[in-house]
Amino acid sequence: MKMSGIILAGCAAIIALGSAASAQQGLTGTVTRIDRLDGTISIQLQKPQTQGGTVGANTGAPEELKTKVQGNLLNTLHAGDRVKFSLTDSSGGKTITDVERQ
Repeated sequence: MKMSGIILAGCAAIIALGSAASAQQGLTGTVTRIDRLDGTISIQLQKPQTQGGTVGANTGAPEELKTKVQGNLLNTLHAGDRVKFSLTDSSGGKTITDVERQ
């Protein structure tokens, strides 16, 4: 009985850690627009390189993300900067919590 309780607690911990890890994503892209009054930034996301695939397959247009930025991170960025950033999914929507210029 104690062993099943330990296994159950372990599974719950793994699920909790997995959901926290999936809530924060590491992405890269290029800053296209900064609105310091609104506290938002637009970033054209860089698609990950995939190998293989079908010749002539439709890769689609580059995705652009417009989101709020946490803290004073906008003061160091300019349009055209290539950035690596972390995106957190919160109750109010997606928010960039960490930005690093490349």
